[in-house]
Amino acid sequence: MRIKGNTILVTRGQTMGAKLEKAFRHLGSMKWCHRVRVVPMPILTLAVLIASFATLIAGPAELQAKEPPKNIVITPYITSPLESDPSRVVRLTTVLVPAGGATPFHRHPGDQWEMVQEGEITYTVKGERPKVLKAGDAVYIPRGTVHRNQNLSGQPVRTVELMIVDKDKPHTEPVN
Repeated sequence: MRIKGNTILVTRGQTMGAKLEKAFRHLGSMKWCHRVRVVPMPILTLAVLIASFATLIAGPAELQAKEPPKNIVITPYITSPLESDPSRVVRLTTVLVPAGGATPFHRHPGDQWEMVQEGEITYTVKGERPKVLKAGDAVYIPRGTVHRNQNLSGQPVRTVELMIVDKDKPHTEPVN
């Protein structure tokens, strides 16, 4: 990894964890692409305020079906075009689901891998029996699979999700 101005150039051979750890340790906040760039805190704060205000004036919650439930916190780490297929995007996020929190049944326009970091989540594919996933458990969710997650425990749950989805489509589609 080399630092050149406001850009960190990642060298081959480093693990993703080492890349992220080194970038965060050195810069604090960042935006990931093929290069890592510094996002100054005032700009990041302004972006969050603008996004929050836009959500408030956008309309009733039932019209915002593509947004995750408000009780779930999604933290994106990496969003990058798929090198071999620019029509798709790679997304790496963590998802914090508070006790009693849940997603409605939904599907994604791509593949998803989910691993529980802490706590336990009840993962259900529509029409199948629910499965309880505990810390360290992972599941592969193929494109278009209708599924949901529920936190039926009394503790918050944190998962890591890796998705490879179509670039110009919403990454989540609610299903009744």
